[in-house]
Amino acid sequence: MSYVYDAIVVGGGVIGGAIAYNLAKRGGKVLLLEKERLASKASGAAAGMLGAQAEMDGEGSLFQLARKSRAMFTQLAGEIKETSGIDIELINKGMLKVALNEQQQHEYKRVIAIQRQSGEQADWMTGEEVRRKEPVLSDAITGAMHLEKDGQVEATQLTLGFLKSAVARGVVIKEFVEVYYFQLSKGKVSGVVTNEGNFYSENVIVAGGAWSKKLLSKTGLQLDTYPVKGECFSVVSHSQILTTTVFSHGCYLVPKKWGRIIVGATVKPRTFCKKVTVEGISILMEQAKKLMPSIVEAEWERAWAGIRPQTADGLPYLGEHPIYKGLFIATGHFRNGILLSPITGEVIADLVEGKPTSLNLEPFRVDRLVRQLT
Repeated sequence: MSYVYDAIVVGGGVIGGAIAYNLAKRGGKVLLLEKERLASKASGAAAGMLGAQAEMDGEGSLFQLARKSRAMFTQLAGEIKETSGIDIELINKGMLKVALNEQQQHEYKRVIAIQRQSGEQADWMTGEEVRRKEPVLSDAITGAMHLEKDGQVEATQLTLGFLKSAVARGVVIKEFVEVYYFQLSKGKVSGVVTNEGNFYSENVIVAGGAWSKKLLSKTGLQLDTYPVKGECFSVVSHSQILTTTVFSHGCYLVPKKWGRIIVGATVKPRTFCKKVTVEGISILMEQAKKLMPSIVEAEWERAWAGIRPQTADGLPYLGEHPIYKGLFIATGHFRNGILLSPITGEVIADLVEGKPTSLNLEPFRVDRLVRQLT
């Protein structure tokens, strides 16, 4: 058996899967290593929102990256279904970013103006218009941004769709294989050392989410990232009582198939603890009831938590290691990993191949915070 590959991807979540898939589409011999089960971390815990406009105000490099990635999902959904048979459950029914007070109304109207100047569709709805669209929503909602292009997918299905499609194109995937450190020499990477032995490649991509920092510290690179726990729960109703994703400060409601609704998510920084707490779920319940009072009549399904990778400046790291050639990094996507996975996979594949990209990747450079301090 050959242990030499064109590229080795470290991480079996949505980002690692997207990168492996894109490299395989270009004919590369690719190995993907995951230290636990595939999609077992943030990717498996995500609600699957594609909130390019709901999450960002319409200015800056991250917004440009996000809206380009969002536009890729329609074609991607078809590709994955054809290659793997997996339906990523892409739903394009828009999103309501709701206001609960006058201050939020003013802020969201300001954002609408910015996003329209950027060429995006964003409309203001009064509270009455919101309730005509979604009658189950509360009188506490005083208005909302209606974002028609923001949508959602089933996060686990997307992740497994990338991975299964990658396998169909020849990618080798190994679960329960932990990378201990990299083989480095003369300013280059040549492989990885794992609990199952050595694997070799001149291109290694680290896409380990919140766990990337520890692994990369062994190369002398100290990423300014930290883990953020997010708790969620889900309920089920006998009918589809909500059809549009509802996004508010501190809480979102994401309607899925068969009357299922995901409610999330708490934000607890700097912990890898995945315990679901009474406090966290209680806070979400109160916020959900304020948005949609009838949710109290829905049947409880389950609760869970995920650990998301955040960076000091809120931007992901996308690029090559500043010291070791061939060692690439894709991490720090925080709660936009699902949304940014298509464009991340494409960008990293371009970098590995040495191809120019039309995107300005300067804001996402791996050494940007170091350079700001010098």
